[in-house]
Formats: sequence, structure tokens, C-alpha cells
Amino acid sequence: QVRLVESGGGLVQAGGSLRLSCAASGIIVSGAHMGWYRQAPGKQRELVARIAPTGTTTYEDSVKGRFTISRDNARGTVTLQMDGLEPEDTAVYYCNIWGQNIYWGQGTQVTVSS
Repeated sequence: QVRLVESGGGLVQAGGSLRLSCAASGIIVSGAHMGWYRQAPGKQRELVARIAPTGTTTYEDSVKGRFTISRDNARGTVTLQMDGLEPEDTAVYYCNIWGQNIYWGQGTQVTVSS
């Protein structure tokens, strides 16, 4: 059974930082794309950042230069370092693994106050 467990969300003031982590179990992640999506109230879920098995990264335009995604295949983890947070970053953040199947975490709330 594949399970993704996220941690690291919370409340932070604008300009602050948070670090989200996602630990996968029941799956070998080395050949899978790993990423983070977010969904704000009343909006569609959107890709925030993704990292390929090769290590190639992709970022949504509004987070470029502020967020950094990384992965540790041996530990089965994907991490999102978020710096320079803005109120517009407030959302539920979801971990995603895309290999032969697509798996989602349960989501973690990130709230940025102005």
C-alpha cells in the first residue's frame, strides 16, 4: 500500500519561510516524478514545483526564485523549501508522486499572513 505523509505546514508572516516534507512508503520513488501542488479556496489545484527522476526541476512562475524542490530517493522523500512567502501562497499543499500510477498526500495547510 502506497502512502504519502506530508509535514511542515503552518502559519507564517509574509516574508517568512516554511519547509514542507513528504515521505513516501510502499513505493520505490527513484523512477518517478515527484512534486507539490496547491489549492487555494475557490481555485483549481495547480502545480507548484516538480522534480524529475533526473533531478530536472520545474516551477510555477510565481514561485520561481523563492521556492526550491529537492528529493532524496534513498529516503523516499521530496521537500519544498519556501522562502519569501506571500499571502497569495496561502493554500493547502499536496505532495504528488507520478510513476506507473499517480499518488497524492492528504494535504497540509500553509497560511501566510500579511
